[in-house]
Amino acid sequence: MEISCTPQSPIDVQPTIGIIGMGAMGRMYTKYLAEGGWKKIYVCDIPAKYEELKRAYEDIPGVTVFPDGHRVSRASDFIMYSVEAEYIDRVVAEYGPSTKLGAIVSGQTSVKAPEKAAFEKHLPEDVHIVSCHSLHGPTVSPHGQPLVLIKHRAPDWALTLVENIFRPLRSRYVYMSYEEHDLVTANTQAVTHAAFLSMGTAWASAKSYPWEGGPYVGGIENVKVNIMLRIYSNKWHVYAGLAILNPSARVQIDQYASSATELFKLMLAADEHALRARVYQARDTVFGADYGDESKQANTHTRTPILLSEDILDQFSLGRSPSGEEVPLTPSTRRARAPKANSHLSLLAMVDCWAHLGIQPFRHLELAATPIFRMWIGVAEYLFRSRARLDTALTAALYDASHRSDDLEFVVAARGWSQCVSFGNFELYRERFAQTAGFFQARFEDATTVGSAMIKAIMESSPSP
Repeated sequence: MEISCTPQSPIDVQPTIGIIGMGAMGRMYTKYLAEGGWKKIYVCDIPAKYEELKRAYEDIPGVTVFPDGHRVSRASDFIMYSVEAEYIDRVVAEYGPSTKLGAIVSGQTSVKAPEKAAFEKHLPEDVHIVSCHSLHGPTVSPHGQPLVLIKHRAPDWALTLVENIFRPLRSRYVYMSYEEHDLVTANTQAVTHAAFLSMGTAWASAKSYPWEGGPYVGGIENVKVNIMLRIYSNKWHVYAGLAILNPSARVQIDQYASSATELFKLMLAADEHALRARVYQARDTVFGADYGDESKQANTHTRTPILLSEDILDQFSLGRSPSGEEVPLTPSTRRARAPKANSHLSLLAMVDCWAHLGIQPFRHLELAATPIFRMWIGVAEYLFRSRARLDTALTAALYDASHRSDDLEFVVAARGWSQCVSFGNFELYRERFAQTAGFFQARFEDATTVGSAMIKAIMESSPSP
């Protein structure tokens, strides 16, 4: 094995790459590494899936399926554990002692605190630790996306080798410690997911498909709806581990629920002065004092907005006609069906949460943003960038009671998710997630198609970090 080898190097000098855990992310890594030209990739999952995996990869050059992690660990120069954070300790305890002398071990878990503990407890002292985490889901292309690398217990050459192994992903490397990783992912992923989980639960509790009418049609509402459906169409454990096992996440999610509750109380009291003061203070803290003044923004070198225009975003509507046919919104039909103003409580609470916790979202955007976090900032930016749009939302929040029931459902949902995370109960999280997902399941196929197109359009047009 040579440190500087590439997929084009002779097979006898290439590293043997082992992947333990062939869920969606394990399969994604296997796909890109194999297509990139690495010729010695050893993979495994639980023994019960051995025959299924053998059939799936029997015609894939360079990939060999083993029955368990002992074989993979003993034979591989680089081993990546691609398992759920909830199970990382158990899996490393079983296969870690079989690790090849001098090998490099990595973990593709979304929460690093339990991974770090498992590696330090169960791995032999004569192996190196260079961990990783791709900050995107398995259905998103890794090209240009952030890939966190953590050189925890390893010489420089080990990090260089890991960088070379992952070149076929064409991701953007971001270097952090275990602790920095968990703080950043709590700030960017956990609390963002909590917002969309709360939206979905609120709409399901109200037995409402929000894209079919009312104040949730068109423009940035399409972004909210498509991302919410995308999250609920995924596996629940992806989000549960991030929220429950990340020591920083509970603080973020609790503050988001508190922000939503406190803003809603001001709305109920029709306390215009206090509500405007709090929201403007949050805007100034997060975005800057001149952020709501578009005339000042035009005369300064401000960043390019993340989101596309409303006319383009309208192309990604999930609305249907009474006959069941798709009804794409055009500029003319959008004006005819212009939605009522709403409070945008989920966005007001998000910016208020960031302000209270001292989170700088644009710094995280540059550092290690996921596609969903990038779009969530874009939606918040769209609302807060315009003083007129923000004031319209505040006026609706204070004086338009027609959407008050939706805001109530949202506050209850946000507090419910916060309590669920604070209990640290995976089964409760699963049941809560499944109950909401069941309500929207009939539209997941639409959401996957439309949502993927929307994400692609926004990512291609938004500024690079």
